[in-house]
Amino acid sequence: MSDSNGGVALAGPETPPGDESRNGHVYAWERRLLKKVLAALGNPPVSGILWNGEEVRPTDRPAATRLRFHRRKALLKSLLDPELYFGDEYAAGRIDIEGDLVRFIEQAFNRPGAPQDPRSALRRRHRNSLTRSRANIFHHYDVSNDFFKLWLDDQMVYTCAYFADPAMSLEAAQVAKMDHVCRKLRLRPGERVVEAGCGWGSLARHMASRYGVKVDAFNISHEQIAYARDRARREGLDRLVTYHEADYRDIRGTYDAFVSVGMLEHVGIENYANLGSIIDRCLTPKGRGLIHTIGLHRPMRFNRWLEARIFPGAEPPALSELMTVLEPYDLTVLDVENLRNHYAQTLRHWLARFENAVEEIGAMFDERFVRLWRFYLAGSLAAYTSGWMQLFQVLFNRRTNDDVPWNRAHLYQTNAGGT
Repeated sequence: MSDSNGGVALAGPETPPGDESRNGHVYAWERRLLKKVLAALGNPPVSGILWNGEEVRPTDRPAATRLRFHRRKALLKSLLDPELYFGDEYAAGRIDIEGDLVRFIEQAFNRPGAPQDPRSALRRRHRNSLTRSRANIFHHYDVSNDFFKLWLDDQMVYTCAYFADPAMSLEAAQVAKMDHVCRKLRLRPGERVVEAGCGWGSLARHMASRYGVKVDAFNISHEQIAYARDRARREGLDRLVTYHEADYRDIRGTYDAFVSVGMLEHVGIENYANLGSIIDRCLTPKGRGLIHTIGLHRPMRFNRWLEARIFPGAEPPALSELMTVLEPYDLTVLDVENLRNHYAQTLRHWLARFENAVEEIGAMFDERFVRLWRFYLAGSLAAYTSGWMQLFQVLFNRRTNDDVPWNRAHLYQTNAGGT
């Protein structure tokens, strides 16, 4: 349920299995540990509630949020490795956050001295071979099409929308995002486009139906490709769009435009040189491309809980790292746009729709799954509103191609490029 501030007011099981509130005993050292947990968060206006109901406040300020620990183990693990274990304990129902969940996570992101571990610490873990990439994609995207239908838009777009007006509906903003991409690429009828990582196929269908291009779209998620092929047939677009259940490394042929929306974060930085060579090989001399990806404000390690529990193998790049895809192949950047605020708005819609579908989602899976995905969506929203995460759109072409607009007017004309 949504609270008055647009956050999510949450409460979990009143007495989880093995709840230690029965004996009502709390040691003095456990109170000190709770104070350390709150201090590690920067002592925000949050009170801690121990398993016997005892409340600990780090300051005299009124507490806007209550952090309730149902078990001693949850407190110990949260102090031992909060980045990894706090989300686990929340998902298991051993921790509850009573108040605005998004605001609470924002405070954790923005706490004084928050660590920003360098990327090199875990670089060797992200060896995203084809086999590992398939396993990573299965873990997240093949959960269930019916699950994603409950809270995505009607086109099943699972990437950042574009809110030309913040009051736009999610459906309108996702169509606006696809148009924004197409206008940047200046697609023309009859051109050939290759899409690396196509999700449920919405952008490929949009490019074909609105801009008259032929599209080869690549994705290794079986569930998504099956959905995309079926929908293209039903919409009469299967002659213009071909969905390949294959990896981006399998791309062959020559194209007028390359586009990738929401895939680069799964590639792994060690594979950027290979991706760049594929783009270089497939683009015509007048070809151009666009990469749309979540990213970081500087090179650093991705959140370990998200990488371990939600997006295995994920490695969002800093903008400087993204450039290593293009620079070795004489591909030059034409435009860079950061849509961070647009992704925050997208996540507000997703989280609200998710909460409205909680009963159905719980029936599909279980309470732990609901809490896991709630924490992921709320945490992702907080990551964007706090500035830890970015959303980059990078437009590029070949260095020798001077066929570029003199201004940006074409991006904002409603009839630009369409058919």
